[in-house]
Amino acid sequence: MNAVLTLENALAAIMMVALNAYVLLGGADFGGGVWDLLAGGPRKRGQRALIADAIAPIWEANHVWLILVVVLLFSCFPPAFARLGTALHVPLALLLIGIVLRGSAFTFRAYDDRADTAQRRWGATFAVASLVTPVLLGVCIGAVAAGRVSAAPAGGFVAGWVRPWLTPFGFGVGALALALFSFLAAVYLTLEARTDELREDFRRRALGAAVAVFATAALVLALADEAAPRVRAGLTSAPWAIPLHVATGAAAVTAIAALWTRRFRLARLAAGAQVSLILWGWALAQFPYLLPPDLTIAAAAAPRATLRLVLGALALGALVLIPSLAYLLWVFKSHPRAEAR
Repeated sequence: MNAVLTLENALAAIMMVALNAYVLLGGADFGGGVWDLLAGGPRKRGQRALIADAIAPIWEANHVWLILVVVLLFSCFPPAFARLGTALHVPLALLLIGIVLRGSAFTFRAYDDRADTAQRRWGATFAVASLVTPVLLGVCIGAVAAGRVSAAPAGGFVAGWVRPWLTPFGFGVGALALALFSFLAAVYLTLEARTDELREDFRRRALGAAVAVFATAALVLALADEAAPRVRAGLTSAPWAIPLHVATGAAAVTAIAALWTRRFRLARLAAGAQVSLILWGWALAQFPYLLPPDLTIAAAAAPRATLRLVLGALALGALVLIPSLAYLLWVFKSHPRAEAR
């Protein structure tokens, strides 16, 4: 027990909590971009207006969680940060480009010329970046889970910078991330919608995305048998595996049943729980390794003085960050708005 309750493990857990928050909040923003790309039917303009209205007040604030993950990683676990920045340089660079392009296009679409040509240009950039970026995030997670982030990549550019992440398993995890983000966005948008017609549009999309989540999760688990045996073993034979799967399955069934019966607030809670449990299942499956198969959390940790200072700074920062974000959400998400048709 003492080996688990350590300073470095506490900071790793906080880093996972921040990543969880980014997935639930920022991930849904990316999913909104996917539905913007796939908008159609007689309410196409209304669907896109709803997505823009839901994302606009909070999309920049949601990136705070990703920034927190990055800062904790290079401050508290510098060897892991160095490995990730080297072996996954290509997908991480493309991921950051996607985040910047997506945000820029979303802003320019709102303030640029309202002519159809300009709107189509910025809208396409926003939608495509929203589609590609979650896949790249999943590819990076897949490379970590598969233990392909080595200490010293060697053998040339392809061997050291491409092969670690260019795998069927990595892109399977990327497809799962895309499905999860799209599922979250559709579920959230059922509550954002102020007309029954738009609510039904996104209810149907949420149900379809739930099927995609099931299919991609099954694919990833099958590929993990060979590509990520440590994670597969943890998810199938660890003492916590059965309770985790039961809880995840219950959350998934609850979300689908709630969507089917139009209990949208319950669907949002269940969808968030399902996605969170999937994410924590990955983290538990590779614990105590930060970067399997050889770099543990303890081995990657910075000096204890650094860890203590960071933990203190986090405690002080949380006193400002958490109330500020809560107030932001209350201001923009607790009051009904008129809906475009």
